[in-house]
Amino acid sequence: MKNPQEMRDVYIAGIGLTKWGFYEDQACYDFGSEAIFTALKDAEMSWREVNAAFCGSVYQGTGSGHQAVKEVGLTGVPVVNVENACSSGGSALRLAYLMVASEVYDVVVALGMEKMPRGPIPSTAFRPWELASGFNIQVGNYALETVEYMEKTGVTEEDLARVTVKNRKNGALNPNARFQKPVTMEEVLGSRMVAEPLRLLHCCPLADGSAAAVLCSRDKLRSKARGVKVAASVLVSGVYGDGMLPSGMVDSLLHKPEVGMAELSARQAYEISGYGPEDINIVQGYDTTVPSELWGMEKLGFCRPGEAAGLLKDGKFDLDGDLPVNTDGGLMSRGHPLGATGLGQICELVTQLRGEAGKRQVKKARVGLSHAMGAGPNSSVTILTC
Repeated sequence: MKNPQEMRDVYIAGIGLTKWGFYEDQACYDFGSEAIFTALKDAEMSWREVNAAFCGSVYQGTGSGHQAVKEVGLTGVPVVNVENACSSGGSALRLAYLMVASEVYDVVVALGMEKMPRGPIPSTAFRPWELASGFNIQVGNYALETVEYMEKTGVTEEDLARVTVKNRKNGALNPNARFQKPVTMEEVLGSRMVAEPLRLLHCCPLADGSAAAVLCSRDKLRSKARGVKVAASVLVSGVYGDGMLPSGMVDSLLHKPEVGMAELSARQAYEISGYGPEDINIVQGYDTTVPSELWGMEKLGFCRPGEAAGLLKDGKFDLDGDLPVNTDGGLMSRGHPLGATGLGQICELVTQLRGEAGKRQVKKARVGLSHAMGAGPNSSVTILTC
């Protein structure tokens, strides 16, 4: 692979995002094609200008991306289906980015889409003994890690609830979010226990939905003013001994590495982009459960271990704070259609960096970071700038 400095600049020319929710009578390719059409319109491009498409999904079966593309147009372009758990959409964007950066193609579409099964996510990314132990039940897995995190940092259940309150408040300003109604601390703390210490409103909702982006070289941009540059797009897999799997049991089993996969993905993104945590104006964090937003901010280098809860309480991560986090409501409001989640984060960053976010607009947003994690495990970080 070429040194990033030897590769050409890549821009996001257009984005498309469907309203996320549950749609019993629609197929996943309906969401996918809608997002592609919207992204092409936003980029002021036609499908015939697209050289390739990378389509992320998890549960959609063989050739799912082809089915979405078929609704847009059959022009013979290569379509590659990407399954990388919750990082599928971000992984599709990374492949699209690399194809344009390395000058293989000039215009590429990245798509993320999902029609979620109902109930707990039935992940198959585990060994038989892990499945028998229940590690594929996501909220239970996160609960173990949350217990460990709370014991080490002193984070309280009220601290966790503040993440939900903040994100649902932001989601009320996002017309594409599944939930658009704020909640109170009392409502969060009064919701039923799902996997101690995580309550129902500590956990993100599932959703059906799709997101797409058109990536291109600078000379292909129709509007230079609205193009958003991809400063870094990084994907890493698990590091031996990292705490994500099997979560809270790992201390008694393995020696933890100094640098886990979340930290590694962030460090690589900072090195490639030339930006550091101090340069980031806005963050789309991975709040599949609320504690993961807190420890994610710490692992990404925005604060020291155990400090995120205090910064949240002080308002630093609010829309009008020093470092707004999950400005569109995050997974807690937007929902979690696995294959679309990463690209949904990207769409929000692009909207913010263009200054088009309306009532949730962050002032002077110039550099944004998104972070998603998925089974496998893997961690993806994308940095965008305008």
